[in-house]
Amino acid sequence: MEFRLLGTVSVETLTGPLPLGPAKRRSLLAALLLSANTPVSLGRLTECLWDDEPPSQARGVIQGHVSRLRALLAGADAEAYGVELATLGDAYVLRAPETLLDSQRFEELLMLAREQRGPADAVLMLKEALSLWQGPALSGAFAGPPLRVAAHSLEESRLATVEQLARAYGALGEHHRAAALLTAETAAHPLRESLAAELMLALFRAGRQSEALDRFHRTRRLLADELGIDPGHELADAYALILRGAPGPTGAAPPKSAGASPATTSPGSDASDSPAAPPGSDASPGVGSPSGAAGGGTDAAATAPPRPPFPAAPPSPAGEPHPVDLLPRAPRGFHGRAAELAALSRSAAGEAPVCLVTGPAGVGKTALALQWAHRNPALFPNGRLFADLRGFSAAGEPALNDVLREFLLALGVSPRRVPESVPAAAALFRSLTARRRLLVVLDNARDSATVRTLLPGGADCVTLVTSRHRLEGLIASDAARPVPLDTLETDDGTALLAGVLGEERVLAEPVAARRLSELCGGLPLALRVTAARLAGRPRWTLAALAGELADERGRLAYLDVDDTGVAAALRLTVQHLPPGAVHQLARLGHHPGGHYDPYAAAALAGTDPVTAREALEQLAAAHLVTETAPGRWVLHDLVRLYARSLDPASAREALIGVLDHCIATALAAADTAEPGGEPCFVLPEDFRRPSAVQDFADRAEAMRWLATEREDLALTALAARKAGLDDRAWRIILLQWPQMVWRVRDSWSPLLELALESARAEKDAYAESRVLTLLGWVLTEEGRTAEAAALLERSPVLAREAGDPLGEATALVNLAVVQAELGDLPTALENCARAVELTRGEGDRHTEMLTLQHLARMHLTAHRPQEALDCARTALDLGPEHEEAARRSLLLAVCGEARLALGDEEDGIRLLDRAAQEAERDGYDEGAVRALEALLRVSARTEFRRRHDEALRRLAEES
Repeated sequence: MEFRLLGTVSVETLTGPLPLGPAKRRSLLAALLLSANTPVSLGRLTECLWDDEPPSQARGVIQGHVSRLRALLAGADAEAYGVELATLGDAYVLRAPETLLDSQRFEELLMLAREQRGPADAVLMLKEALSLWQGPALSGAFAGPPLRVAAHSLEESRLATVEQLARAYGALGEHHRAAALLTAETAAHPLRESLAAELMLALFRAGRQSEALDRFHRTRRLLADELGIDPGHELADAYALILRGAPGPTGAAPPKSAGASPATTSPGSDASDSPAAPPGSDASPGVGSPSGAAGGGTDAAATAPPRPPFPAAPPSPAGEPHPVDLLPRAPRGFHGRAAELAALSRSAAGEAPVCLVTGPAGVGKTALALQWAHRNPALFPNGRLFADLRGFSAAGEPALNDVLREFLLALGVSPRRVPESVPAAAALFRSLTARRRLLVVLDNARDSATVRTLLPGGADCVTLVTSRHRLEGLIASDAARPVPLDTLETDDGTALLAGVLGEERVLAEPVAARRLSELCGGLPLALRVTAARLAGRPRWTLAALAGELADERGRLAYLDVDDTGVAAALRLTVQHLPPGAVHQLARLGHHPGGHYDPYAAAALAGTDPVTAREALEQLAAAHLVTETAPGRWVLHDLVRLYARSLDPASAREALIGVLDHCIATALAAADTAEPGGEPCFVLPEDFRRPSAVQDFADRAEAMRWLATEREDLALTALAARKAGLDDRAWRIILLQWPQMVWRVRDSWSPLLELALESARAEKDAYAESRVLTLLGWVLTEEGRTAEAAALLERSPVLAREAGDPLGEATALVNLAVVQAELGDLPTALENCARAVELTRGEGDRHTEMLTLQHLARMHLTAHRPQEALDCARTALDLGPEHEEAARRSLLLAVCGEARLALGDEEDGIRLLDRAAQEAERDGYDEGAVRALEALLRVSARTEFRRRHDEALRRLAEES
């Protein structure tokens, strides 16, 4: 299986391309592939599929396309290739190995090309990379704005690769091949100055000077006519070089003239005060010249080894004997990060780019920056500067003037000529770097203002910034290009351990090594500390240390060694946060679930959602929490453990706050999803109402919240049970009943059994009855009828003891369903009739409608179609038109089946079709299947079979 974006969007399999269908489905696939292995929100997908205002049914359209894509991938055995299209709340993620995606292989080949020592090997890599292209990127898709941007970015990368290949040909002396390659691309992109400049130089070096000059004049006229601009520095420099007859850095012919002249100084100054001269200028030895002779009229340039296929550096100020290099050593044991290294290379390709590597403490930002810098020395022939800004250090940040002074001294400025004021020193730094090709690495920056002062002045300079903060101000003011850094995948984490401990030790315990990687949360700092502990203790097994780390109570202590560790790194981040954000972080550590919204965060911290959102944004900016979807955040496991240690005394208070938030929000969701429903509206005696409760606009939004929060609600209920807060535990579980009804076969039994334990621990007959009633019904739907009967026998009795007539009515209905399945239909009918009496006595129309629905079904089973029809009609008259869709669909289905049994086939088919349509419209696939199965027993219409099969498929996908 292969995914293609570099040409027509497609999925290639052993049997040919998958029939993806319409352009919008290809757009959806393209959007997911461009963010492969990362969740893509529904909003982002909507932007990709529609150019203007999306239709009201956009969500449904996207869900339909996702469903069809899933089916296509499943049919192509995608699982065997490690491919999965998963739903994560309001987002989708396409999980796939990077090797299956042509754009990822393209980036990997580019990275390999840059690592080649010789141009011949680079040519092979670059040609293979370009061979992956089969037309314009993202062809065949409807390109909404984000996809147009992505296609443009991919095309820019392709063109840059063409230019790089041409330079590699030039380094081999194959200028005719470079010219042929560039001629075709220049014809397609006549306004791209860098292509025209490369073509001019290739033509000139191939001995075709007149064609090279003609190309310049044609491009100059085109720029003036089309854009009203003059040629930029690349074209102008190439033109000047050709006029001088100099071949440039990849040329094979000797220059025609020398024109050497010494560097000059101003009157009254001496040479030591002036900036350094450029390598290869007439005042200094030439770069790459083994003899160190000046590059003017000698043959040194002609005999020097060919350079890597990168652009030539502009001349630097005079006097610099060697390129400056302040970089620390390259990181040892660096593993993975191919995508991020490629992203840095892309980000560094623009004009005066500022590349911003961001991520949490210990994730390896500095290691990534240094690895990239050391891999690309040829990009920066004038040198590499480095400064640790210590933005998150206990020692405090260095003075800006000290950083600038170190830079200026490295660039050849005499100590007594370094300005004392920061503005003057910064101005001199910008002036000195204006004509150089330098890399400036600013590590551990805390704010944007510090970075701005240290930015170089040259268009060919690259600034690489690392920070635990997002530095959005730098993105806004200087177009910084963010490269976010996440934790390592398990395999890369295992490789990092092997790099320190040796492969033999890791291969001897592969399962334990993967477990260690998981327990360290993929955090490189934690992995290195773990490896350091093991390296110093050769008799320890990896499994033994994994067992120690599995205990959360001591994990952070184990991940500290000497003055290095996860807790220390996090402490330095936290100490720069405002007090409100620190308080919020401390309370987040006590949340038993994995996700937070502003309402849950406010309940934990005892604040309001607005304050909580502001604190979450501050924590996200410091990479202590991650926003996985709009308004939804998560904590890394190790950050959670650290947060919990900040204020351990507040654990119970925070837990009660979030439990009561869950109850209040679930109540609001249940009331919106099932208006008129009545379960467990009595609140705990010491219930603390949150400062604000989420409001749900309609049933769909409420049900979506219940589905999204299901896992966290279960974890919260379990935490309540462990803490002895059983009065909260059973309520949190039981309040999910609308979702249980909607998705009854979705493994609810274990959660309801936990609720039953809590209810019995409280000795609460009301709670026990309610839980037994719901659990018994779920077991019935799961086919566990005997177990359900044993539980449901007790439920009506408990409800009577608790004085809960509506609970008794519901219990009797569920018991009747089981009795009917076991063959005792008379008793079942009696219990249903008793339930109807109880609900009428209470005046509860909603529950009466439920009891009548089941009584109608019982009559139908007992071959009493008229009684069934009467009960169903009475029930429908009780509920308004907007009554819950599942119940209306089931009642209409009963009416239809009763009509068929009475001999009115036309009306019966009409009612069953209506029942199926209402169920389909509201996503109640189980109801649709039931109605359509009844239709297929009396009708052979192809439409009914198609809809039945589609509903079954949707049910299978959801399960």
